[in-house]
Amino acid sequence: MNLLLRNARLLDPLSGEYTEGDLRCAEGRIAEVGPGLTAPDVPALDVRGAVVLPGLVDAHVHVTASTADLGSLSSASPNYVAAHAARTMSRMLDRGFTTVRDASGADFGLADAQAEGLFRGPRLLFCGRALSQTGGHGDSRTRGTQVKDDHPCCAGLGRVADGEDAVRAAARDELRKGAHHIKVMASGGVASPTDRIDSTQYSAGELRAIVEEAEAANRYVAAHAYTARAVNRALELGVRSIEHGNLLDDRSVELFLEHEAFLVPTLVTYWALKEEGREHGLPESSWRKVDEVLGAGLAALDRAARGGVKLVYGTDLLGGMHRHQNHEFRLRAEVQSPLEVLRSATSTAADLLNLTGEIGTLAAGAHADLLVVPGDPLADIGVLAEPEKFHHVIQGGAVVSG
Repeated sequence: MNLLLRNARLLDPLSGEYTEGDLRCAEGRIAEVGPGLTAPDVPALDVRGAVVLPGLVDAHVHVTASTADLGSLSSASPNYVAAHAARTMSRMLDRGFTTVRDASGADFGLADAQAEGLFRGPRLLFCGRALSQTGGHGDSRTRGTQVKDDHPCCAGLGRVADGEDAVRAAARDELRKGAHHIKVMASGGVASPTDRIDSTQYSAGELRAIVEEAEAANRYVAAHAYTARAVNRALELGVRSIEHGNLLDDRSVELFLEHEAFLVPTLVTYWALKEEGREHGLPESSWRKVDEVLGAGLAALDRAARGGVKLVYGTDLLGGMHRHQNHEFRLRAEVQSPLEVLRSATSTAADLLNLTGEIGTLAAGAHADLLVVPGDPLADIGVLAEPEKFHHVIQGGAVVSG
């Protein structure tokens, strides 16, 4: 937990500037940054010629999604799913992601186990299960399945709740279990068997009730939403984070700015689902829905970026497709500058996660989660898309990879 990095090129994502010098970690935090630092009896690492930046943040993951057939998770052993999640998170850490926000599926058990060092992986912020209406994106039942089984002992990504009283109780239950945010399905999706992507889900009263419960607990709501209609009504009702947003419009941009909300695009998952989703369990009916959002994602990102929306890095990958996590950097670079993309995975992500000053920065006092890379990410963000070339991943002041 104590470490001294010497001769580093220190990259501050907020200013977009480099400084030459040393960085000292103490008790898992960044203690000081500057030239010529000394620290007797502290291990030193000379990183001359390399760039040091904050550890990366992925704000939309599903660490328990061991398959793209999400409906099958509820019949899997929770122990089996947890074992897969531990391996998935370990590999995320090797890719430079030192903090991730789970967008449904993970719970306090995984978060506590990681924090206690029972397995290696990024810091985990969880929401428990996503709230879904009957027949919504979080309802994994096929048309012929009548029995709803949301038993807490079973693995799964969603829980079905209908009506204002029921959604309040569901939100309170997830908050009771320590949720850092509440996830709600506000539109149809790709991996759900009985809804349409262009549908809106939950009534205004239900969404408003969920937002009220989150705000009462000093938490916030993240909403799965694709179409402009779904995105806009969610923003108007107080949702703070829109996930995906592939079909947003100009009014959406205005609402993001008006409500100081965040957009978390997830371009890489559609690219991966189209290329190999069926190989990893995505049902044929869901695979055919991918095209409805695939082409629009980059255009939506471009519209939002030009409009000044706060953008955060997310991937939403499933099963064996998790290995493409860093490819999102290359996809976003098609319409954003390297610095903008970097901020989405560091400082802006920290703002969304309510961890400003704690992660996504090299400032003294922040967690000593660091990434040491060859090359200049501001000249070519593709440097962050090749984790096999990273020199070191540092978590809590300890070298954990490389």
